[in-house]
Amino acid sequence: MESAASLHAIERVVLLLLVMVAAFAVIAHRLKTPYPIVLVLAGLFLSFMPHMPRIPLNPNFVFVIFLPPLLYSAAWTVSWRDFRRNLLIISLLAVGLVGFTVWGVALFSDHFITALDWKAGFLLGAVLSTTDAIAATSVAKSLGLPRRIVDILEGESLLNDATGLLALEFGLRLLERGDLPTVEAGLARLVYLIVGGLAIGLLIGVVVGWFEKFVDNGPVELVLSLIVPYAAYLAGEEAKASGVLAVVACGLYLSRQSARIFSPNVRIQIWTAWGAMTFALNGIVFLLIGLQMPYVLASIHGGYKMSTLLEYGAVFSAILIALRMIWVAPAVWLTNFVHKLKERKEHISQRETFVIGWTGMRGVIALAAAVSVPEMVNGVEFGARNLIIFLTFSVILVTLVLQGLTLPSVIRALGLAGETGMEPEEREARHLALKEALDYLEQGREGKCEAYMHAYDDLIDRYEHRLAELLEDESEHGVTKSQVYQELVRAARGALEAERTTIIRLRDEGAISDDVLRKMERVLDLEESKYQLG
Repeated sequence: MESAASLHAIERVVLLLLVMVAAFAVIAHRLKTPYPIVLVLAGLFLSFMPHMPRIPLNPNFVFVIFLPPLLYSAAWTVSWRDFRRNLLIISLLAVGLVGFTVWGVALFSDHFITALDWKAGFLLGAVLSTTDAIAATSVAKSLGLPRRIVDILEGESLLNDATGLLALEFGLRLLERGDLPTVEAGLARLVYLIVGGLAIGLLIGVVVGWFEKFVDNGPVELVLSLIVPYAAYLAGEEAKASGVLAVVACGLYLSRQSARIFSPNVRIQIWTAWGAMTFALNGIVFLLIGLQMPYVLASIHGGYKMSTLLEYGAVFSAILIALRMIWVAPAVWLTNFVHKLKERKEHISQRETFVIGWTGMRGVIALAAAVSVPEMVNGVEFGARNLIIFLTFSVILVTLVLQGLTLPSVIRALGLAGETGMEPEEREARHLALKEALDYLEQGREGKCEAYMHAYDDLIDRYEHRLAELLEDESEHGVTKSQVYQELVRAARGALEAERTTIIRLRDEGAISDDVLRKMERVLDLEESKYQLG
């Protein structure tokens, strides 16, 4: 009975979290504010409500349950071409900036915070070294920030979890043994983490890709896609390599292969399911961050005044922002210099450099890392642990809320907010693909008898209308071909709505079953999706 009651309690908590995620996401959409920021603030507010269930943040749940699918989903949407092009700046941020952050925080803590020595400061720097680019990239995409900057932020967030967790490993060793590994040992460990994680991830990706060729069943492949990130992460961790990089490598590889190994129907099902799942997981994560405030406050003891704690939180947040801004400028200069030597045209401007520097938001990985710091070190209570958790929580709130809310204004002020519609290379690709399809149909129509001509003419007419969407030249009646396409879309949607109304009426009258309605509705939904603009 006790286990049943415990299970019901867990169900109620999960249900409550999902309801809050959905409700506050709607509010965020209406406020035109990134949902991670609204969810964190909502969780913070709800944490002080009476009778609100207390939900502690278990670092094992974050690293084992939440992290693999979120990393896998992020890696799946990254362009390998753009990731490879930006690898230098991404590496300087994901590796170099992590080390610079750890060193800077350790130095500052040792000189200015009485309760933190250099060792505790090193550990705090490791905890705070990882950024969370979810909020930043969601704002950036909605404002039409140059795709290159979005790619850099996404690439950094994929890789710096691995280097940040390595820094945390070194920080814990420093506390327990009193020393850091030698430069040679540290580099060897870093190389093994990277090479081992990438090799394991690619191996799993190749095996899964081979197996996928023999399966064409949406539910089966969806279940397999849920297993893959956990398998990659656990295999990487079991081999003492980087589980994070194993998931990233596996996701990047299978993303590249998905156009060949998945059928269109399976692809639609997987994208839809993963879109809903990642939104729910992200929402729960950000909501949990805000709900941790009671635990953070309850853990603080040792005679700290609240004014002193708030001052520490504000100062450390400023230090983290400053360290990132200081590092980003020379990293961008070096990247531009190397590209110039290679005669590449890519160039990151000073305005884009500032935006990259301003998007150093911290998230749940930092908080989970702080909570994972042991209470006892070598049999002695680690007194700085609670202060580390408080400072981490403060930095997350300040960077996520302050930088997240000001990022839209910063982007607009710098003149980087652009069009959010179709990108030039997408327009060109659509144009070439449609022209190739039209050429195929024109060749196929030749030599066919009159009975087949209408079918070919109908298909050709549809492709020509889709091609017209990309063109702005005028037709013989004085309107643009794009305007003609808009009218076609309006008429097509009206016709589909007439079909939809009819089958619903037939279902309500009992002329057709709900099963027949759903089958016909799916066809109409897929047909209408062809006319989604934007």
